[in-house]
Amino acid sequence: MQAAPPHNDGPLRRLLRHWLSTRAEAARAFPPAALGAITEAITLGEQTHRGEVRLIVEKALPWPVLRAGVRGRQRALALFADHGIWDTEENCGVLVYVNLADHTVDIVADRGIARKIDKATWQAICDTMTAGFARRAYQQATLAALARINELLHLHFPANGARPNELPDRPLML
Repeated sequence: MQAAPPHNDGPLRRLLRHWLSTRAEAARAFPPAALGAITEAITLGEQTHRGEVRLIVEKALPWPVLRAGVRGRQRALALFADHGIWDTEENCGVLVYVNLADHTVDIVADRGIARKIDKATWQAICDTMTAGFARRAYQQATLAALARINELLHLHFPANGARPNELPDRPLML
């Protein structure tokens, strides 16, 4: 599910928006303290359920991807595959993908989870994040979304004892 439809501007404006995005802007949106709090929320949440949550924040698309016209959902699906989020023991990986240049959030849930949680629920979580991002409340919006994701995963995939952590909990900043 995707929130905040991509800007309705032309390809040149989108190209410039991505090209002008900086790591410093991404670091202001997600400073080290925010990344620590988000990591902790993922770690603690995963102790209550069998899901594996991965947050990937991309300041802007890489040039070849941007030139190919790739949008949020396509990019999220590619990252879901590239980072092995699909390859968890119980098919219970969840990717939360944030593209700062396009102001979009996309959630990709593995097939085990997608059978239990409907698209409208994921959309509501994306909407929560983009509404918070519009207020520049990146940490709060992300933590609220993670709390809801952890709640849903606990409901449908409760923990059943100790298990290995299959995916890194620390957000990946691209």
